[in-house]
Amino acid sequence: MTTTLDAEPGSFVARLPAAWRPYARLSRADRPVGFWLLALPCFMGQALGRVGEGVGLLDLQLALAWIIGAIAMRGAGCSFNDLVDRDIDAQVARTALRPIPAGEVSPKAALVWTIAQCLVGLVVLLTLPPPAQIVALLAIPMVAAYPFMKRITWWPQVWLGLTFNWGVLVGYAAVEGTVDLAALALFAACALWTVGYDTIYALQDVEDDALVGVKSTARLFGAAVRRQVTRFYGACLALVVVAMLLVSREALLAVPAGLIALVPFALHLRRQAAATRPDLPPGEALALFKSNRGAGLWLIAALALLVAAMWLLELPGGAPQAIVPPA
Repeated sequence: MTTTLDAEPGSFVARLPAAWRPYARLSRADRPVGFWLLALPCFMGQALGRVGEGVGLLDLQLALAWIIGAIAMRGAGCSFNDLVDRDIDAQVARTALRPIPAGEVSPKAALVWTIAQCLVGLVVLLTLPPPAQIVALLAIPMVAAYPFMKRITWWPQVWLGLTFNWGVLVGYAAVEGTVDLAALALFAACALWTVGYDTIYALQDVEDDALVGVKSTARLFGAAVRRQVTRFYGACLALVVVAMLLVSREALLAVPAGLIALVPFALHLRRQAAATRPDLPPGEALALFKSNRGAGLWLIAALALLVAAMWLLELPGGAPQAIVPPA
């Protein structure tokens, strides 16, 4: 069985029947970090929407939807991306062993597999509240256009950030029934986070991308990559704070709890940015990229603590809720 250079060691994919393995690899089942980075924004939006409201049985249903939907749609997106990029992938060392350029899956079979995964995503979509369904459908053109961005702009990471974190808006709409400024602030924060970590990821392919003409922020930033990643991460943190303030404006006493819980996320991003450099070895770049699963979990923990703090403020005998005078 062929494996790509960045596959997860000891993945369960190696234990699948031989005929299934290429399709599992086409969906990146041997690299689960992408699933995490697609699913976590949904939980973030859900958590932000629950500030001041608490949680209920719907949240368990939504959690299951995010997990199944992220697996299906991440797999569909990767399969479609590989179908579009098969000629480029064949020229890049890290991607040359992917199932399509390696001849393990035909383009026609890859298209059928992509559609099958989209159908699973459609079933999940139908279980969501109607406002979340509408918001989710708006992401389809962005998902379809993403594989072509690296050919036409130096900023494909921005497009990825907008696409990969659309789940923030879907998760928020699922519990709030709408999208407001707080949701948009968190969405923008997560998009900037993605620009940073995907720039680090793209450092693995700078030389090959230059040879085949693929554009990326890693190539664009060059020697300034550390400074630029630091700026994106700093802006991300600032917008997370804005989102917390907006959603907690009627009970600002809850915000310090969220800000304190945000410290591990901030330190995580600082460590990543400090380790970033133009000549970062591919293995180190990949490890930094993968560490963002932990970063995302820290951000969810901060939002969850904000939810808990708001709930405590509303308990009988708790601190008064109306801290900001009504307009």
